[in-house]
Amino acid sequence: MLRVGLTGGIGSGKSEVATRLAEHGAVILDADAAARVVVEPGTPGLAQVVSTFGEEVLAPDGSLDRAKMASLVFPDPERLAKLGTIVHPLVGQWMASAEEKAVAAGGPSTVIVHVVPLLTEHNLAGTYDVVVLVDVSEELQVARLVARRSMLPGQVRQRMAAQATRKQRQAVADIVIDNSGQLADLHRRVNEVWAELQARATAS
Repeated sequence: MLRVGLTGGIGSGKSEVATRLAEHGAVILDADAAARVVVEPGTPGLAQVVSTFGEEVLAPDGSLDRAKMASLVFPDPERLAKLGTIVHPLVGQWMASAEEKAVAAGGPSTVIVHVVPLLTEHNLAGTYDVVVLVDVSEELQVARLVARRSMLPGQVRQRMAAQATRKQRQAVADIVIDNSGQLADLHRRVNEVWAELQARATAS
């Protein structure tokens, strides 16, 4: 088994890379998806969030209003840290459980890709066999998110300021996927990376 940490800044293209790796046969475990699961209605995670931040973070249907939550925590590092102390341990437990199931179902050459946006921020590089970084310039991050998610440039930069810098992510990466070109260029690079990951998995 090969444990891969896939990371990158907001808007870098991690989801596209993960989708492509899944098509090749990788098992994808997404920390962002886990972060939604652990705060679904009725979960201890959501109860802790409400206890800490108040019922104003709830949508009318009782689910977490993620936009409201983001508007509260991203401008305030202290609130963001409080949210992290609730959500990150729960996400870690969910990911560990999902990995155990994937290992049981797969063979010795299984490639398990953990999509972890905050891998660098939480010093998790050493917990993976390989760290793969999807890398783009900060200017391109802003441009893509403004175009694709209708975010304002200031909102994008606020999110980016809460993440590690590009240099910090590059420093922990074993493999870098440049996503500054066209989609076809990205797919070619992912194909190359998949071949490398398969080789490493077989060797391990």
